[in-house]
Amino acid sequence: MSDSNRLDIDFDALNRKYEQERAKRLKAEGLGQYQEMKGAFARFARDPFADPDFSREPVSREADVLIVGGGFGGLLSGAQLRKLGVKDIVTVDKAADFGGTWYWNRYPGVRCDVDALVYMPLLEETSYVPSDKYAKGAEIFEQCRLIGEQFDLYRDALFQTGVESLVWSGDRQRWIVRTDRGDEIAARFVVSSIGHYSSPKLPGIPGIESFEGACFHTSRWDYGVTGGDADGNLTGLKGKTVGVIGTGSTGIQCVPPLAEWAEQLYVFQRTPCSVDVRGNRPTDVAWYRSQPAGWWQKRVENFTNWTSGIQDGEDMVSDSWTNLLGEPSAVAGGVVEQVDPQEMLRAELLKMESVRQR
Repeated sequence: MSDSNRLDIDFDALNRKYEQERAKRLKAEGLGQYQEMKGAFARFARDPFADPDFSREPVSREADVLIVGGGFGGLLSGAQLRKLGVKDIVTVDKAADFGGTWYWNRYPGVRCDVDALVYMPLLEETSYVPSDKYAKGAEIFEQCRLIGEQFDLYRDALFQTGVESLVWSGDRQRWIVRTDRGDEIAARFVVSSIGHYSSPKLPGIPGIESFEGACFHTSRWDYGVTGGDADGNLTGLKGKTVGVIGTGSTGIQCVPPLAEWAEQLYVFQRTPCSVDVRGNRPTDVAWYRSQPAGWWQKRVENFTNWTSGIQDGEDMVSDSWTNLLGEPSAVAGGVVEQVDPQEMLRAELLKMESVRQR
C-alpha cells in the first residue's frame, strides 16, 4: 500500500473545502469580471518583442488555406498540410513570429510543466533535443521557429496582423478574409487556431487604471523595468517592492526569481495551486538519439494512458503527472473499465493530501 493510502484523511472536510474554493471562482459576470486590454488599458497589450515601426503594403491574393494563429495548433496544421502536398498556405498572427503562447510568455522562470518529450511536437521531424525534462520557454519557442522553417511556413506568413472579418462568398466559393493591415485574402479553406490564451486578461479591480508604478502582464514582460532575462538576473528590482496577482502556473514560475531580486515581494492569491515535486533533469542525449522511428507518438500515447489511470506497460515518463491518480486502473484488451466517480475523487484526494504532507 502506498504512503498516500495510509493517510488519515477527513474526506468530507476536504470536499467542503473544495466546494468553498469552487464557489470563489464561479461568478455571475463570467468573463465580465476581467478588464479587457482596450482603450485606457491598451498599453498592457503592447508587444514588447516586436518592431513598433513595422509596416508593409496590404496583401490582396487568393490562397488554398489560411490559418489564423501561429502557435502549436497553426504550426501543426500547416506542417500536416505540407506533408499532404498543400503548397499555398497563409498564416496570420498578431505576434511578430510563430510560437503562440511561447512567443508571448517570456517571463523569468518560464518552462513547460509537462515532460518536454511529450509536450513539444514534431521533435522527430526537426531533430531538436530539449536540454531538460521540462524545457525552458526559449527552447520551446525555438522549436516553433524550426517547425516554421522546416515546413516553409514563413514564406507566406503575415505577422503583426490581426484578422478582422471572415465572410463567406457564395459567388466566389471562398472565404474573404480582411485584416487590420488592409489585407484581403480569398481562401478556399480557413483553419482557426487562435488557442485558449490569445487574449490576456487584467483583473477588474478598482484603481488599476490609476496605479502610477510600473505595471505589466506576465505575457508582456517588461525587462526594461526588471532587467535580466528569462533566466533571472533581475537587477532592476533591487530595492523595489513588487506585487504579483495570481498563483497559477505562471505565478508559481515567476515568483522565485522575483523573490530573489526584489527587496519585498507580495503575492496576492485567491485560489491555491497544487505544486508537486518537479524532478527536472537534463535530457540523456545518447538515449534520445538511439530512439527508433515513431518513438514520440508512442510516448505521447503512453503518457495519455497513464495520466488517465490506465496501466500501459512501462511508465515511459514516470513523473508526478503519471502517478497523479495513484494505482492505475485495470485494463483488459485495451478497453478501460468503468471507473466509479467516487473512487476517482478518492484517488485525487489521496494524491493531493500526500502532496500537502510531503
